Amino acid sequence: MGDGWRPDAAAGDPEGPPPASGTATDLELVPVRHLVESPVDTVFVLSPGDRAIVESGASVVVGAPIAERLRDPRLEDKVVTEPVQPRPGDRWHAIGRVVGAGGGSASRGPHGGEYLFPWRTRWRVATGDIVDPLETPVAGIVRDVRPGTSITLRAAGRGIRGIVALGGPTRGRLNMATKPGGGLRSGGLDVGMAGSILVVDARIDAETLTRARAMGVRGIIVPGMASKERRDYVASEARQRAALHRLPPFAVLVMEGATRRPMAGPVMALLAALVGREVAIVADPPMLIFDAPDVTVPTPPPDLVRIRTGPLSGSEGRWLGPAGRRRFAGGVDLEAGRVRLADGGAVAIPLGDLERFA
Repeated sequence: MGDGWRPDAAAGDPEGPPPASGTATDLELVPVRHLVESPVDTVFVLSPGDRAIVESGASVVVGAPIAERLRDPRLEDKVVTEPVQPRPGDRWHAIGRVVGAGGGSASRGPHGGEYLFPWRTRWRVATGDIVDPLETPVAGIVRDVRPGTSITLRAAGRGIRGIVALGGPTRGRLNMATKPGGGLRSGGLDVGMAGSILVVDARIDAETLTRARAMGVRGIIVPGMASKERRDYVASEARQRAALHRLPPFAVLVMEGATRRPMAGPVMALLAALVGREVAIVADPPMLIFDAPDVTVPTPPPDLVRIRTGPLSGSEGRWLGPAGRRRFAGGVDLEAGRVRLADGGAVAIPLGDLERFA
């Protein structure tokens, strides 16, 4: 909707010059984007046959296994001969004994499985031959365990929300891979980046992601990622999951979306303050989580606003006040606000295309 911004009177606007500055009440018209969220409840998705090995209320540390995942699950029909009839979510193992949904030592191993539903005179069971551990990248308290569905964990620390996270969950030391606005190619990677989560202030291609994962990088944070690169990376990730020898967990956190625009200035300032710290990327919600109480979140100027869409997408400036109802491209009339850009020019932008930080 921001494709038809118009300059104010300083650049030819017939409605007169903008006011000197906006008021606190005026700023309430602009949607708020929170830099940091706390507390953070992250969800680890389980598939049928996966086994949770933690209980609700348990305290976990970084790297603790919280579930066992079947690598290549399959459905089998089993005859129940035990006097205790199973229920959906109960565990099955090779000798046919029924155990509770929480599982026990008897349900461990490659021959474990999960009762799903009765099928004629038998039970349909999700089982498999290879079990992979699911380790938590954050410390916290287990809030909820739903067998075959999910584990919800209240993470210790705070989080920076993104748009989508691919892969993961993972953990590593945060590092800046490029200067602001700089891109990263596969040739720019080296073994010294192994074990780190890299911040790249530009879009990235699937080849670079594949090489980064192969070199031991634990994750990459980018402002945008095109749909084609997402599909290529997801396909590469699926092939990696099917491999017998797996690489360490790897994730991509997309902060802005699919368009070409730089990372928000306040977000980059916060990421710069976290350089050298251990951070984690989780997928639900897509977020970068850090547990660093001594890190002060940089406070952006209260009148700083950012343009989210349109030809000036990604530009930041100072809020000057409401501009009233304006006509934009396509013949639509929208409520707008005036923004003073870094080059000194002032523009009228639809309020829905703006965001401020808190």
